[in-house]
Amino acid sequence: MPSTPSTAVVLLSGGLDSMVCAALARERGFRVCALTVDYGQRHRVELEAAKRIAADLADRHVILPLDLRAFGGSALTADFAVPKDGVGEGIPVTYVPARNTIFLSLALGLAEASGARDLFVGVNALDYSGYPDCRPDFVAAFERLANLATKAGVEGDPFTIHAPLQDMTKADIAREAARLGLDAGLSHSCYDPGPDGGACGECDACRLRAMGFEQAGLPDPTRYAAAP
Repeated sequence: MPSTPSTAVVLLSGGLDSMVCAALARERGFRVCALTVDYGQRHRVELEAAKRIAADLADRHVILPLDLRAFGGSALTADFAVPKDGVGEGIPVTYVPARNTIFLSLALGLAEASGARDLFVGVNALDYSGYPDCRPDFVAAFERLANLATKAGVEGDPFTIHAPLQDMTKADIAREAARLGLDAGLSHSCYDPGPDGGACGECDACRLRAMGFEQAGLPDPTRYAAAP
């Protein structure tokens, strides 16, 4: 009899990167348990995007409330402006303190509890190298931590952290979405959407998304308030 597919826990934000990541997990033969963290992000429309994507790609979708507004320290969780003057040098103010460490820790707990041993995260070092928790060194270090900090890991049933977009450009990711037959319009990338949920077209996330589709030679389904 055919074996039952293994389950992978996929961090699903609602953005294009996490959507492609979930689809790649499915392509590799995994059942997808999607984990979305409701961390009090000001761009809450991405939670609705995550629900749409999960309905299409996930076998199970967990939305976990964890209000990081209590910590502050980021333009995504505190009351200060999302920058609109182009992608700059250094770590941007949209960095959420230790976000990927927190989210991967939650995904690790869900994975161990549910018997999954594979975690997928859509980090990308090339276009967002300013984020320290998107680097290959971070992903490798977290995998080592996962296997030191869990019952499964120390008993010889190790975890693997997959970061399939790690070395892709935004254009590469847009092409992958097309190759996988995904409706990129289901995803949401903007950090400062308008009241109607439309993308601002001026934040770093909008600029990088638009640039990716343009460089890939693909139509961008995003509705922008201003041309990126």
